[in-house]
Amino acid sequence: MNIFGIGLPEMALIMVLALLIFGPKKLPEIGRSLGKAIRGFQEASKEFESEFKKEAERLEQVVNEPMKAKLETPEPKALSANSAETASATDDGIVNAEVVEEKAS
Repeated sequence: MNIFGIGLPEMALIMVLALLIFGPKKLPEIGRSLGKAIRGFQEASKEFESEFKKEAERLEQVVNEPMKAKLETPEPKALSANSAETASATDDGIVNAEVVEEKAS
């Protein structure tokens, strides 16, 4: 039997020392409180592990889900009766559009 790297003879020695230091009346109380602390630690550890697994699964679903491409349609610009739209192309093929309003004189 090997718990935390401590064998059976070492565990027996620790128990005897604890009995001598704390006495037979205090030892059961210490054992109970130590057991409760270990149980609380185990529960917290399991809860953390389950939350971690849930989050990892959620992230994996997001990563494995194919991306949906959405094209945004530009909003149409309202042109007044006195405006004209001009477009010009640059050297790299990008089209620049410009709305020019004509003033009524």
